Amino acid sequence: MKPKYLQGESSGRDRWMISYMDVLTILLIFFVAIAAHGLAPPEKPAAPKSVPALAEVQSKLEQQRFEVRREARGLVISLPQAVLFSSGDDQIAAGALPMIGQIAAVRRDIPNRVILIGHADTIPIHTRVFKNNWELSAARGLRLLELLGESYGIAESRLSAASEGAYRPKESNDTPEGRAGNRRVEIVILQ
Repeated sequence: MKPKYLQGESSGRDRWMISYMDVLTILLIFFVAIAAHGLAPPEKPAAPKSVPALAEVQSKLEQQRFEVRREARGLVISLPQAVLFSSGDDQIAAGALPMIGQIAAVRRDIPNRVILIGHADTIPIHTRVFKNNWELSAARGLRLLELLGESYGIAESRLSAASEGAYRPKESNDTPEGRAGNRRVEIVILQ
């Protein structure tokens, strides 16, 4: 009599192993293909277009006589309220449009995000439209955002508006000149 391991299979009980081995072979091929794809050299990116640095933007704006300064958060352009808005109002003055156009022309060349921050002095305001300086300065930042997006073609997805109210003065609120300097909108071109 032959030993069991030499006898031919008659029951077919191990036929499942053939299908199992086929599945394992397919999985092995799949993982090898994925690994080979990961080892392929990456596609070369398109040559980046020349983007002006913030220092270059600062230089252009200073040549146009804007008040510009570098801070850790980015490039800050300070626009006084007297140039942009009437007292207690959020509508941008027609005389300010050429100045905003100059800023928009320089701003259009860079991909950086921009925050438009409204500031106020400490003299309380209460009108039919605005119940405090916080609301007024927020509305001013928002009006500037709308103007840059609608009239100058800057993507609104790269703009945001904020309000600091009277809480970030750049000068003392004890004098009329200091209060006038604190009423402003800052255009912050982020790093």
